[in-house]
Amino acid sequence: MIICDTNIFIEFFRKNISIRSELEKIGYDNIVISEVVQAELFFGARDRADLLNISKCLDIFPVLTIQPEISKMEVDLVKQYCLSQKLKFPDALIAATAIYYEVKLFTLNIKDFKFIPNIKLYS
Repeated sequence: MIICDTNIFIEFFRKNISIRSELEKIGYDNIVISEVVQAELFFGARDRADLLNISKCLDIFPVLTIQPEISKMEVDLVKQYCLSQKLKFPDALIAATAIYYEVKLFTLNIKDFKFIPNIKLYS
């Protein structure tokens, strides 16, 4: 299974051919999303039609829910890396989710995650 970062879906919605091709290579049945990615995509909707389109698209993917252990791990990651690496809250939550569920993370921002122990990045 591969968990996709928000930027992957943004590029998908922008009809980025290389991202669409990579997602097809992974296989849509092998892709999962996190609740924070869902929320970020909904927050970025331009209007009601865009929100509906995003919602329809995301409905096909299993959602990895935020467990108490994920929240604790996210807080620990922020505490450890917010100053040295400028780790942001949503990225820490996505990373903690990927680590907890033991799935690879597909992101365009490798630099935002590569320093996190135990994270597996999709390349």
